[in-house]
Amino acid sequence: MSAMSEYEFQVLTFDRHTPKAVRRQAVREHAEYGRWELTRSVRYEGGVHRVWLRRRIIRVQRTA
Repeated sequence: MSAMSEYEFQVLTFDRHTPKAVRRQAVREHAEYGRWELTRSVRYEGGVHRVWLRRRIIRVQRTA
């Protein structure tokens, strides 16, 4: 087994008019059903909100 974990990432982007409750619900659904975890959240100057999610890649080793 390797000591380093491998992750896959997904970026969610919301425009400035998206309500906070809708953004929160989207992140919550990804976390609950897709096993994603919040890595980073940034709000840019124009009001765009971007969220980075990650989840661990699980590799199954075959036995011969």
